[in-house]
Amino acid sequence: MKDRLREAVFNLIGPAVTGKHAIDLFAGTGALGLEALSRGAARATLIEQHFPTAAIIRENVTTLGTQQLTEIVTADVFAWFRGRPQLGAAPWVVFSSPPYDFYVDRTDQMLDLIGGLMRLAPANSIFVVESDGRFDFRLLPDAEAWDVRSYPPAVVGIRRMAS
Repeated sequence: MKDRLREAVFNLIGPAVTGKHAIDLFAGTGALGLEALSRGAARATLIEQHFPTAAIIRENVTTLGTQQLTEIVTADVFAWFRGRPQLGAAPWVVFSSPPYDFYVDRTDQMLDLIGGLMRLAPANSIFVVESDGRFDFRLLPDAEAWDVRSYPPAVVGIRRMAS
């Protein structure tokens, strides 16, 4: 997620991130999860399958001194989810910002992942899905409840779960 887009997303979710468990499904450098921590998230789980990139996350976490608040999982996100991770009872803020092709080439897997996490999510959780214009956000569970906005070339959907 580009800096401009990340800023827009955090402006949209605002202080609602406070106290939540940030879950960054395709973490890359960990910027989303670490930004959530800097804005008051209680903890962060960052999932990244690429070992060299996960090493960068570890360096970033150490530099920021957030080791006690951060879990770094080096795994395929889909396999991680099938393992039924224990994420605790605190509300989540889930970031799904994979390579955009995942929403085209792996649509069913992405929908299963997002839908499955939505079913498990504690009340007051927030989901942030980033793709490009090729993905039809109307395929997401409870499609009418998503706030979908365009930030070309990205499209972002935000879903706030009821309490």
